Amino acid sequence: MIRTDGLRGVETEDVAACSGAFLRVAAGEPWDDFVASCVGQRFVGVEALSGIPGLVGATPIQNVGAYGQEVSQTIARVRAYDRRAGEVKTLFAFDCRFGYRSSVFKREPGRYVVLSVSFQLGLGRMSTPVRYGELASRLGVEPGGLAPLADVREAVLALRRGKGMVLDAADHDTWSAGSFFTNPILTAEQAAALPEQAPRFPASPALFGKGGTVAVADDRVKTSAAWLIEHAGFGKGYGTPPATLSTRHSLALTNRGGATAADLVALAREIRDGVEARFGVRLVPEPVLVGISLDD
Repeated sequence: MIRTDGLRGVETEDVAACSGAFLRVAAGEPWDDFVASCVGQRFVGVEALSGIPGLVGATPIQNVGAYGQEVSQTIARVRAYDRRAGEVKTLFAFDCRFGYRSSVFKREPGRYVVLSVSFQLGLGRMSTPVRYGELASRLGVEPGGLAPLADVREAVLALRRGKGMVLDAADHDTWSAGSFFTNPILTAEQAAALPEQAPRFPASPALFGKGGTVAVADDRVKTSAAWLIEHAGFGKGYGTPPATLSTRHSLALTNRGGATAADLVALAREIRDGVEARFGVRLVPEPVLVGISLDD
C-alpha cells in the first residue's frame, strides 16, 4: 500500500483476468524494486526495464525505455501537481504526449511534479514479445518470441552489467547517468547523407505534437548515437579523468572519481560538436540538465 506520506508504496487497485493488473505506484518508489515485484507476481510489461536506476516518478518524464519496452506502453495515468495551475491533475496516457524519451513533463520543464504513476499490466508467466535482437539472442528465442518473465529480467540485468549499466560502487564504469545522448531521429534526406554502414532503424510512425495532436512521420529514420560517437573518433574510454566515456559503452559519460558537472558537460559538448562536425547530426542529451547547459 502507499504510505500516508505519499512518497513510497504500491497500491493494487484491481487484478482481473480480462483487464490485467492495475497498480498505483508512489513517485518515490525505487523503480527496480517495483519491476522485481511485478516479475515475482507475474505482472507482464515492465520486465525488460529491469536494472534501470532511479524512482518511479522519473519514468514518465523520460518515457524510460530499454530492450524493446517503454513505460508509455503500460502507463495508464499520471497524478501530478501542476505548478502553473496550482492544483493536482490526473493526466491520462494521451495527455502525457509520450514520444521517444520524451513527454509533456520533459517538454514543459518545471511545470509538473509527478506524485504517482498508475500502470496497467498483463497477467501471465511469459513476457511481452521480445523484439530487441540482442535480448532475443541472449534468451535463445526468435525476435518477437516470448520468454519466462524471470528469465527476461535476469538476461536484461546480465546485459546491463556487461555494459556497466548496473550501479556498482566499486566500478567507475557504472558511475554515470546511463545513456547520455538519445538516438537521433532523422529525415530520410539526413539518413541518406550518413555513411552506408551507419545503422538505420524505422522511427515510430506516430509522434505526439503540441496539444496532444498526432503528427504522422513515416519517413523518419532512427540511427545509433553510439555508432556516430565511435566513428567520430570518440571510442570507449575516451577522455581525460575524472570525466571519460565508459570503457564498456560509448554512450555513457562516467565520473572516474571527483568529476564535477562542468567536467561532464565539457566532455559531452566535445562529443556533440565532434559528431556534428563529422556527420552533420547534432546529438541531444537524454538527461535533463539543471543549472547548466551544453550550449553555455
